[in-house]
Amino acid sequence: MTEPTEPIKYRKNGLTRGVTEELAESMRHGWADTERRDLEPTAQAAYTGPRRATLSAAFPGELLVVPSGTPKVRANDTDYPFRASSDYAYLTGDQSQDAVLVLEPTGESGHRAVLYLRGRSDVENGEFWLDTHGELWDGRRDSLTESERLLGLPCRDVRTVHGDLGAATGPVRVLRGYDAGVEEALRERSDAERDAEFEVFLSGLRLVKDEWEIAELRFACAATARGFEDVVRVLGTDTETPERLIEGTFFVRARLEGNDVGYSTIAAAGPHATTLHWVRNTGQARPGDLLLLDAGVETNHLYTADVTRTLPVSGRFTDIQRKVYDAVYAAQEAGIAAVRPGADFRDFHHAAQRELAEHLTSWGLFGDLTADKVYELGLHRRFTLAGTGHMLGLDVHDCAHSRAEEHVDGQLLPGMVLTVEPGIYFQENDLTVPEEYRGIGVRIEDDILVTADGNENLSADLPRRSDEVEAWLAGLRG
Repeated sequence: MTEPTEPIKYRKNGLTRGVTEELAESMRHGWADTERRDLEPTAQAAYTGPRRATLSAAFPGELLVVPSGTPKVRANDTDYPFRASSDYAYLTGDQSQDAVLVLEPTGESGHRAVLYLRGRSDVENGEFWLDTHGELWDGRRDSLTESERLLGLPCRDVRTVHGDLGAATGPVRVLRGYDAGVEEALRERSDAERDAEFEVFLSGLRLVKDEWEIAELRFACAATARGFEDVVRVLGTDTETPERLIEGTFFVRARLEGNDVGYSTIAAAGPHATTLHWVRNTGQARPGDLLLLDAGVETNHLYTADVTRTLPVSGRFTDIQRKVYDAVYAAQEAGIAAVRPGADFRDFHHAAQRELAEHLTSWGLFGDLTADKVYELGLHRRFTLAGTGHMLGLDVHDCAHSRAEEHVDGQLLPGMVLTVEPGIYFQENDLTVPEEYRGIGVRIEDDILVTADGNENLSADLPRRSDEVEAWLAGLRG
């Protein structure tokens, strides 16, 4: 069977035009056979099959379509770094762009999973060197046969997927928002409401992590701890340190040990720490400041850590910084203690926030009101702002589209992983608090695994208690 071909694309203002017959003939020959024939399935392949089986059982008789996504243009003909959709990666273990997982219903109650991929680029028609996304430009791709061996499921040329989808019959569900071409091929048969239900199910499918995923998150947390150590070593004790140097230092670790950072690093020094999502990182960490560093390494299989530490740049907390920090630490301790199987998901949030309300009230910030009344009215939220945590996994805010009754309104189950990250943020211009508090922002965040009998702090390699943080800084700086 002849593989589909596509016209070779040239840059409009490229320096070369046309190819001589002699050059074209030369480029067709003299290439060694690089096919890998001794491949074994990846470790993840043993887990993706059962995941697909669970999905199949939920939608008998329906065609299920999960795209990996397409590249997004950053500027002209350069794209943002590609990251496969989390649901696609979860179900296949693959990260290819322009790929599509299709679960075709069989005559019985199950499905046959087929992966549509871009295989090797064509040597005969010159695609591999004339197309600026051919393999001589972008690097070698696995052949379809190699992909079948690695991923443990049949693979077809993705250039046939639109035709195959158009020819299919029966009900269909597609994960929307990742591949406009796939959606167009199914436009006459797909239904927005049914597809929304599909997205919700896929998100909920990832709520409980299997042992392979937990191992990935352990590694992500360990690599993240090493990234924090790298930052401490470049953090000046008597000179300013640019926030972007801090960001870049952590990024080096993320690329060295993983795929990327799992989200934009927050390197917030001084009053920038009161902005929860400070990712501009345009300031300076000065001696006497607190540095709030919120960062996570994303593994090569796309699982991310999400850890925050608030560090005294000079090495020691001032009295007022320690007071605020110790209150946040106490809140985090209360939150972590509430993480256990069978507990309501919101329990850890309420435990941590109640502790923060007690401290803020004891400091006289709410006049004669009791902590109970402050918490009832939500007045503490002026200074705590956010929720206390979220699910974690392939996405930094994982399973965000899952059913509320399984997630925020549900109960914790062994294998769930979530962050516990209380904080206090006194804005620089907040006239309702004494001046000494203004511009102080503190958050402490760890990644917590729900176990059969309690919990495990996956990011415990990084110290949390104020005196331990000071000793850790001193040890790293010699």
